[in-house]
Amino acid sequence: MNKSACTTLDQSQSENSLETPPTVFNSAVGGGAAQWENWEQREEIRHGYIGVVMAFVELTSTAAQLYDKWMKRADPRTKDWLLMSSPLPQTIIISLYIVFVMVLGPRLMENRKPFDLKRVLILYNFSVVALSVYMSYEFVMSGWGTGYSFGCDLVDYSRSPQAMRMANTCWLYYFSKFIELLDTVFFVLRKKNNQISFLHVYHHSIMPFTWWFGVRFAPGGLGTFHALLNCIVHVIMYTYYGLSALGPAYQKYLWWKKHLTSIQLLQFVIVNLHIAQYFFMKDCPYPFPLFIYIIAVYGLVFLFLFLNFWYHAYTKGKRLPKITKLQNNNNNGLKNGKLE
Repeated sequence: MNKSACTTLDQSQSENSLETPPTVFNSAVGGGAAQWENWEQREEIRHGYIGVVMAFVELTSTAAQLYDKWMKRADPRTKDWLLMSSPLPQTIIISLYIVFVMVLGPRLMENRKPFDLKRVLILYNFSVVALSVYMSYEFVMSGWGTGYSFGCDLVDYSRSPQAMRMANTCWLYYFSKFIELLDTVFFVLRKKNNQISFLHVYHHSIMPFTWWFGVRFAPGGLGTFHALLNCIVHVIMYTYYGLSALGPAYQKYLWWKKHLTSIQLLQFVIVNLHIAQYFFMKDCPYPFPLFIYIIAVYGLVFLFLFLNFWYHAYTKGKRLPKITKLQNNNNNGLKNGKLE
């Protein structure tokens, strides 16, 4: 046997000794039992890693297949509209929003004075009022006041002027939810961190995310009634916010603050009643029943959250108007005409 052949054989034996488990001979020589145990542990870890990677690859592949299958049913009319190509862009925007308002923003403002945004808030709030009025009108004229029955109203996927008007209104409503993220940004910049509640952040985050699917798959029909109602409520809400931003001179006109939450509660009661009828219809071929279930769950969750807010804010008196608090304090401090 020549020298090169011997060298190749030695290398092969050396490599095999690294890849195979310790032999009985090695165990007899000493230290083999521990070596065998270590080898088994390494093999278990290696197989565990491989299993996790394979499971992740399989899960990703399955999710991609389901996504592709689901997207085949999407509305082709909205495919090329802004933010409609995939849910990824909005997911990034919403994630950045949550990070900023919950972590980054408060830290940046920690040692800074709050910004004076009076003029910005006046312009912003009354702009949202105008936008909400316009969207309310468009929802009414594209279906809810021109043919919808408030029952089993289906999506019109044609390219008729009426159907396209409804689809465009749905997209505008979806986009308005990103504009409303500024509500929380302004809280951060004004150092009003006490107003950044779970209810507030959850509401502002979930609305644009779920409405992407609404615009992409079902821009119209009975699933849009809650959007019309929400626009009407926002006209009232942002009118209040706009008047509040005008300053102390207008505080006397804001006695109806407590009723804002009542209006929001009424909104979710009506939404739940409207969507609940679907479950009692014998025949309603709505193309995406899953959306109906999501709206129903959404309505119930927010009804509960706003009831909880109402209880803590007003029943316990944490957010009673200043005049009411003063009256309550006076009533508690006076008994039989004497100050206690």
